Amino acid sequence: MRTLFRNVFLALFVPAAASLSAAIAYGQQQQTTPPPTPPSQAQPTRSPGGDVGSGAGDIGKGAGGAAGNVAKGTGKGAADIVTLHPVKGVGNVGKGVGVGAKDAGVGAAKGSGKIAKGTGRSIGHIFHHSHKDDPARDSGPPTN
Repeated sequence: MRTLFRNVFLALFVPAAASLSAAIAYGQQQQTTPPPTPPSQAQPTRSPGGDVGSGAGDIGKGAGGAAGNVAKGTGKGAADIVTLHPVKGVGNVGKGVGVGAKDAGVGAAKGSGKIAKGTGRSIGHIFHHSHKDDPARDSGPPTN
């Protein structure tokens, strides 16, 4: 019985090992060099309208995250109260509200900052004209 087991093992193991080594050798022969990475281009600056839009998105993300965390904490708290763990339930509700308030505050702060930046840049475009095409205007008052 022992030799039968050994013969069956060898009959299955040797071909499997041979095919595995052949697959590894074939895979090593087929390796190609990775394609060259394209040259990195500088990111274009965001327009003032893009800043305002991104800020509004951040405020929305903060509010959405806050609502999700409040709901999660309330759900956990309700489940704990139902299972007769009132202290843990109140703690989960409080934790959900606290994390939600943090998310709302962070989203509002980031969003308001981006909106202020975009608004300032758009107003700045009105007052800061560039006269690169007319060098006489950039040189100051004419001298006689």
